[in-house]
Amino acid sequence: MNSPSRPLIPPHGGYRKLKSFQIAQLTYDLTVSFVEHYIPRGSRTCDQMVQAARSGVQNIAEGSMAGGTSRKTELKLTNVARASLEELRLDYEDFLRQRGYQQWPFDDPRWRRFTAARCGSLNEVRDWINAEHFSGRLPAPVPEIAANAALILIRVSCSLLDRQLSRLAADFEREGGFTERLYRVRSEARVKKPQ
Repeated sequence: MNSPSRPLIPPHGGYRKLKSFQIAQLTYDLTVSFVEHYIPRGSRTCDQMVQAARSGVQNIAEGSMAGGTSRKTELKLTNVARASLEELRLDYEDFLRQRGYQQWPFDDPRWRRFTAARCGSLNEVRDWINAEHFSGRLPAPVPEIAANAALILIRVSCSLLDRQLSRLAADFEREGGFTERLYRVRSEARVKKPQ
């Protein structure tokens, strides 16, 4: 019998509530839109960017679902998500560099304005990009603004995933994995079994 405070299979699969998942999903949506507008159709870069963005989202979800019986798999897939987003970051940086666009530094006012906007949907990101483009403050081409917005989302998502990985590693170190929980539950059941 499972102890109510320490179940054999702990709660898992709540990935839709994770901020890292939500921002990675928004990054994926923005990337699909971005490549449709600014990357030649059928190019390898187009496919790679979409797949890297998709991998970031899907691996967070898959890792979260696997976490009930395998913390090791959850850690591995969360790290794959993090690595996929890092690959995507490089693609956006390449896009900016190769076309002579500016990559905004952390102290750029546009960076702060985008972060403060807390966009939660692709439409909100598009609205922000258009407003920024037509504001007249620091004129920049739309592709530059869109790529930098994607880079900001990626940076936030990666930062959240780094913290998530640290927590998962600490949980694994403290609690062990499924095999350890299975052994503990079976040992507790033997102790409670009447002779």
